Amino acid sequence: MKGFVLTRAWSIARKEVRHVRRDPFTLTMALGLPVVMIVFFGYAIDFNVKNVRIAVVDQDRTPSSRALQNVFSSSDYFQTVPADGRDGIDLLDNENTKAALYIPPGFQTDLTRKGAASVQVVLDGADNQTTGVIASYLGGLQRAANDRLAVAVPVPVRLDTRFLFNSELNSRWFIVPGLSVVVIGILSILLTALTVAREWENGSMELLLSTPVRPLEIVVGKLFPYSVLGLFSLAFVYVAARLVFGVPFRGSHLLFAGTGLVFLTTVLAQGLLISVITRQQLLAMQLANISGMMPNLLLSGFIFPIESMPAFFQTLTMGLAPRWFMYIVRGVFLKGAGLFEMGVPIIALCAINVAIVALAVKKFKTDLEP
Repeated sequence: MKGFVLTRAWSIARKEVRHVRRDPFTLTMALGLPVVMIVFFGYAIDFNVKNVRIAVVDQDRTPSSRALQNVFSSSDYFQTVPADGRDGIDLLDNENTKAALYIPPGFQTDLTRKGAASVQVVLDGADNQTTGVIASYLGGLQRAANDRLAVAVPVPVRLDTRFLFNSELNSRWFIVPGLSVVVIGILSILLTALTVAREWENGSMELLLSTPVRPLEIVVGKLFPYSVLGLFSLAFVYVAARLVFGVPFRGSHLLFAGTGLVFLTTVLAQGLLISVITRQQLLAMQLANISGMMPNLLLSGFIFPIESMPAFFQTLTMGLAPRWFMYIVRGVFLKGAGLFEMGVPIIALCAINVAIVALAVKKFKTDLEP
C-alpha cells in the first residue's frame, strides 16, 4: 500500500493497548460483558413453548375422554385446566388459557362403533407466533392419542419426518450461536465509537491527525488491538456455548476464527466511522445503538427469517455484515459447513468489510483539517 508505514501503525496500536490496559471499563466491556450477556439471554430466550394452559370442556366424561386428556397433560407442552362447567372461550377471553379442547358427547361411542371420533381444539390467535408453535404440536399429540386409544386410522400416504443437524429441535442450539453475533456486533461498534469519540473530546485525536501519520495507519493501528480483544471475546463466547449450553460444534475452528476476525474488523471500523462523524461520546453512543441494534437484532435473521421479509428488506440486508456472519456461525456450528458451502456469505462479508474500512479511512482524510 502506497504511503503505508507499518511501524507507524504499530506505534498507534501500542498506544491503544496502553490505553485499554489503563481503562478497566473497556476491558470489562470487551471481554466480560459478552459472556455475561450470552449466558443471561441464552437462558432467557427460548423459542420452545411449554406448559401451555389448555381448558378442557369434557362433555362425554368417559374413560376414553379422560385418556385423551391424559395425552395432553402427560406431555411437556400442555397443562390441562378443567373448565368446570364454563365455556372454554371465556377462559381464552380472560387470557387464563391459550387453547381450549372440546370433547363432544358420544366421543367414546363413536370410537367403539365407527373406529374414529373428532374433537375440537380452539387456539388464541392474538399471539400468532405462539399459536403457530402450539398448532405444530397437535400432529404429534394426535398420533399419541391414536396409540393410547388403540384407534387404527387408515393412511394412504405415510409421511415420516427426520430433523437434521438438530434432531431434538433444541431452540438454544439455534439461539446461542446467533446471539453471539448480535452481542459481539453491538458491543464492538460501541467499543470503538466511544473510545475514539473520547479522544476527539479530549483533543488527542486532533494532535494525532496533525502529525505525518496517514489515516490508513491510524485506522489499522486502532483496529488491531480491539480486533485481538474481540477474538478473545469470541473465544470466551464459544466456550460458554459449548460448556454451558452444550451447543455442538461440527465445523472448522479456523474458518470460525477467520470469518470472526473479518466480522469484528467490520463492526469495529463502523464504530470508528461513527466516532469520526460525531466526535461526541453521547452522540456516538446514540448513533452506534441505532446503527448496531437494528441490523444485528432485527435484520440479521436472528429472530425473523430473512426469506419471510418483504423484498425491499431482503435486498437491504445484503449490505449488512451481521446477516452474513449469522449464516456462517450457524452453518459452522450446527451443520459443519466448510469453506465451499459458505463461499457466498464469506465473499459478501469480505466485500462489506473492505467498503466500511475504506469509508472510515476516507473520512479521516477529509477531516485532517476540521
